[in-house]
Amino acid sequence: MRLARIGAPGRELPVVEARDGTLLDLTPLTHDVDAAFLERLSATGGSVVRDAVRAGRLSPVPEGASARFGPPVARPGKVVGIGLNYRCHAAAIGAVEPAEPVVFLKASTSVCGPDDTVRLLDGSTTTDHEVELAVVVGRVLRRASPGEALDAVAGYALADDLTDRTLQLGGAATWTPGKCADTYCPLGPWLVLPDAMPAPDGTGVRLRLEVNGVRRQDGWTDDMVHDVAACLAHVSTLMTLEPGDVVITGTPAGVAMAAAEPRPYLRDGDVVEADGGALGRQRSPIAAARHTVGHETTTKESAAWLSTR
Repeated sequence: MRLARIGAPGRELPVVEARDGTLLDLTPLTHDVDAAFLERLSATGGSVVRDAVRAGRLSPVPEGASARFGPPVARPGKVVGIGLNYRCHAAAIGAVEPAEPVVFLKASTSVCGPDDTVRLLDGSTTTDHEVELAVVVGRVLRRASPGEALDAVAGYALADDLTDRTLQLGGAATWTPGKCADTYCPLGPWLVLPDAMPAPDGTGVRLRLEVNGVRRQDGWTDDMVHDVAACLAHVSTLMTLEPGDVVITGTPAGVAMAAAEPRPYLRDGDVVEADGGALGRQRSPIAAARHTVGHETTTKESAAWLSTR
């Protein structure tokens, strides 16, 4: 079963996909795919929606109403990232596979819809793409075991963890500055319940990404250094995870930072397309910032960082 939110930004309608592909209005059950509903969804294993569909309680969405897909969950309380979590990615940049998950934060305002325009940071010339499996939390997790953590998964989504490499690696003590820009986390289109995934633990998902029709990334979630359960359990020892929080779990090889010079970072006019199989597809147009004042970026810092790995 796949859920989504459709409509104009800030006025999205929660929907569920019927077996025949018809979108059904979820408002008889909830006003939004928010923390309260995700907790209820997780507690019932999705039956709260499944039973309503079977009983015919949900009406089809009017034709034409699905012109835009928003993020499949309402604005999360926090977006937690996991870095260097694919063996192929670590090998491509010459990094050692981390002994425990590398954790960073993205701002909730970085989240946008799967086909929304991504606005580059002012002056950025080193914005990179990272296609990822996102995990949406459905119940409170605090110092959880891996088994408890996996039971708390409300669903999975496709994400692109866009990153300004200069801000990420240019001397700051944290990766966060390069991760948090508005629109730097396209999410969706679908929230896929665990029982509709290739495997409930998030394995078996192929993640692909193209820029202007050229394949950049192609990997499988089976290549994770730390699996979904381990990532959630570890994060829950550092902070409380709450319903509606999103954890993005790392990216496979193929990012621009690891390419030979001149590195193919994203530019105004590019189009990034990501594909997560059952998670759906994204098509993100890249546009320059509305204003062009701000920091000047180069690839020098990224190159220096890579040379030490």
